[in-house]
Amino acid sequence: MQRRNTKKIKVGNLYVGGDAPITVQSMTNTDTRNYISTIEQINRLKDSGCDIVRCAVLDTEACDALGNIVSKVDVPIVADIHFDYRLAIGAIKNGVSALRINPGNIGSIDRVKAVAEYAKSYGVPIRIGVNSGSLEKDLLTKYGKVCAEALVESAFKHIEILENINFENIVVSIKSSDVMQMIESYRLISEKCNYPLHLGVTEAGTAWRGTIKSSIGIGTLLAEGIGDTIRVSLTDDPIEEVKTAREILKALGYIKSGVTFISCPTCGRTQINLIKLAHEVEDKLANTDKNIKVAVMGCVVNGPGEAKEADIGIAGGKGEGLIFKKGEIIKKVKEEELLTALLEEIEKI
Repeated sequence: MQRRNTKKIKVGNLYVGGDAPITVQSMTNTDTRNYISTIEQINRLKDSGCDIVRCAVLDTEACDALGNIVSKVDVPIVADIHFDYRLAIGAIKNGVSALRINPGNIGSIDRVKAVAEYAKSYGVPIRIGVNSGSLEKDLLTKYGKVCAEALVESAFKHIEILENINFENIVVSIKSSDVMQMIESYRLISEKCNYPLHLGVTEAGTAWRGTIKSSIGIGTLLAEGIGDTIRVSLTDDPIEEVKTAREILKALGYIKSGVTFISCPTCGRTQINLIKLAHEVEDKLANTDKNIKVAVMGCVVNGPGEAKEADIGIAGGKGEGLIFKKGEIIKKVKEEELLTALLEEIEKI
């Protein structure tokens, strides 16, 4: 698919936009002031495949902790700032790779200029983050409700503030908890500016509902070539956000490495505990970096044929199963030995 051509922005040691790969982001849910636990979580996020991590900066103590955090991790850190421009300047001085602010809520134009001057001096981009839950009152009055047009106008108000002081190192997000509103908002703004877009369905919910909403919202836009960096927002461990985001990118072909996992939905022909087996295989391969497609199928008759594009897989029978490669059967083993046999064959690949 053809991605929309956007401006290329440097974030730490990565790029966002242009021809750069789509990056996965998440946000720590630790107290940033507790830099030890925050560093631990950031390292876990990195190990799970997160490219960029955002930290909330609520006060001076949290801002000061950023110095320790940035020095101990090797992923770009984004400081999430609201209202206090001094925290934004402090975060820049403490080594963050980017800021997430809304220029309109950190005070006078002189304060915005002060932040922008520091950001420009340190090469730090600013992500403008518009959210349906915090739309300006004048726009609510103008449009009578939260809508895509109002959210896009809000984004351009903040963009204009920065552009008027000659700052264009910008990334934009327009998030809504309403999936269709989120899709419409990003479609609209993608037609009107070439800044990189950070995609997300905000406050998407728990892992189950949030994964569905995020997959529809983010996936739809990415399939249309819109979006340069993504965050799946879940009421769960942030690691789950990263796992979901990477699966969205993998499903659309934006990530080529790692295991692609397929399994059948079970039916009356299934005679092994396929659901349990599928979960076990998925868990065992969670951290495998081999670029392979693995199938777990419930039917000996159709399994190998239906999953012939898989590099390797299992097809279950009655108390036993087949191990197959590229649709060709290579081994028959007992049900209780299927997992071990499969993992052994994967090791050989």
